[in-house]
Amino acid sequence: MKKDKIIYWITTGALGLFILPGIFYINSQMAIEGTQHLGLPEWFRWEASIASFLGGLALVLPFINKRLKEWAYVGLGITYISALIAHLSIDGLIAMSFAPIVTFIFLAISYIYYHKLND
Repeated sequence: MKKDKIIYWITTGALGLFILPGIFYINSQMAIEGTQHLGLPEWFRWEASIASFLGGLALVLPFINKRLKEWAYVGLGITYISALIAHLSIDGLIAMSFAPIVTFIFLAISYIYYHKLND
């Protein structure tokens, strides 16, 4: 049980450290260029950034309702799978196209151990 809790908090904490600060870069030149590079509309950058921030908060705050956490896991999972597809379709098979998979793996581990602790 203790091992499960440690794995859960390490992966969830790493996700929080990756996801939450992103809100401060929502209007950075890199974010703007990245959105344009993928051919996505301007509003999508705002929507994805705000939704990711809220999802990250839902994951790291322990008092959040279980059902809301489930939706946060689903939403973030869809985001990272979509990011993989977008990068592969635009950039092809280069190493950076697979960066969303790393975050998705952390998300999956966090999800698995969240259920081990709460079932």
